[in-house]
Amino acid sequence: MAKDAGLFEGLEEQAAPERIGGAAPRLRTAERRQVEFRAVSLEDLVAADHRVRLVWRFVEGLDLSRLAAGLKAVEGRPGHPPADPRILVALWLYATVEGVASARALSRLCQEHVAYQWLCGGVGMNAKSLADFRVGHGDVLEELLVDSFAALIKVGAASLDRVAQDGVRVRASAGAASFRRHATLEECREAAAAAVRELRMEAEHDPAATSRRQAAAQRRAARDREQRVAAALAVTQTLHARQQERAARRAERAFREASKRASARPDDDKPDDPPKPDARPEREPRASTTDAEARVMKMADGGFRPAYNVQFASDTLSGAVAGVSADNIGSDMGKMAPMNDELAARYGRRPGQHLVDGGFAKLDDIEALEQAGVTVYAPVPTPRDKSRDRYVAQPDDPPGVAAWRQRMGTDAAKAIYKERAATAEWVNAQARNRGLKQFLVRGIDKVKTIALWHALTHNMVYSWRLAEA
Repeated sequence: MAKDAGLFEGLEEQAAPERIGGAAPRLRTAERRQVEFRAVSLEDLVAADHRVRLVWRFVEGLDLSRLAAGLKAVEGRPGHPPADPRILVALWLYATVEGVASARALSRLCQEHVAYQWLCGGVGMNAKSLADFRVGHGDVLEELLVDSFAALIKVGAASLDRVAQDGVRVRASAGAASFRRHATLEECREAAAAAVRELRMEAEHDPAATSRRQAAAQRRAARDREQRVAAALAVTQTLHARQQERAARRAERAFREASKRASARPDDDKPDDPPKPDARPEREPRASTTDAEARVMKMADGGFRPAYNVQFASDTLSGAVAGVSADNIGSDMGKMAPMNDELAARYGRRPGQHLVDGGFAKLDDIEALEQAGVTVYAPVPTPRDKSRDRYVAQPDDPPGVAAWRQRMGTDAAKAIYKERAATAEWVNAQARNRGLKQFLVRGIDKVKTIALWHALTHNMVYSWRLAEA
């Protein structure tokens, strides 16, 4: 110890220097111009257990021959080769899992995110190609959904014995202020046509006024506006015709009821009262200049907004989706039998049991399905007469409806009906969590295609859990 102390003998005792005033701290800063050589590949950048690999494995098992059959670039002929359809399908499935709903956002991720880069494998992507592919193959997606569910049936993981159906209202790509009455739409069409003529004349008389690309974009926008207004006008005409038909039926029904009362009344000098006019005249129909097929619906939060009604039919055994439909009718009434018919056509046999909530309980649908051998489980509505037992068959009930009423009063039926919420509501919640909150496309056909992407993604994720079990 004495020897060691002698080595530092005579030195002043030093302490850690204190930070004085505004002196800058010493930091390790980023150096982005340093040249480095990294011997890595996209394969090395993605972990072996990353779920993007599960997406690609799922896509490799799909039959995409119909997508490849429509390609024009073939061996021995000129033409730029398009992207592999498997890449596009995998990109949109993975984007749906991640809640990405925009083609522009997906295009940006293909440049910035390593998982999407791994799927692309060096193949360039742009937003236009991604957007066109997403909505351009609805019939193929429907077949892929059927194939995915049929594969689950084959391995015993799913079954058509019992299905649950529910609807989810999804905000449309249109604002409430875009709805116009027929007279206003006529004015909008004239203004849109005038804008198209003005742009055409400007291009003819002064080609240098704007660049060719800008002028072409302006003309496309003006023509698109004119077409959307024309579509909205056609919708208002159709809705007005339906209003007139309903008014005529109401007048005819009122006349028949008045005639029946007159015939039952004893002869006296008092003249018959004329039928009263309808005290609830219908409003003038309106249509959106943004999305003519969208309709204002009551949403889950109680508000009213332009939306579409998407229906999912799922298997209670697995929770996998078996069928999808979409329309612009805010009510679920009358949509049970068409879905059951669609499932029968797609899979070759009808579901044995169909579970729906009270909004689907249309007596004609219940009777038709019961006669077809399908057992319906739906809550019986509370009768106006509180003293009447709603589970007792009514004198005018057809056999299927009478059987449904009596069945829903049993404990066994109530236990089975509990599976509806655990299945259908869960499917809706999963779709919401993956971004099905507002459509970025317009028109029923494209809306259904987006719903099919969500259904196929739902079945893909279920197959992952099945493989882990």
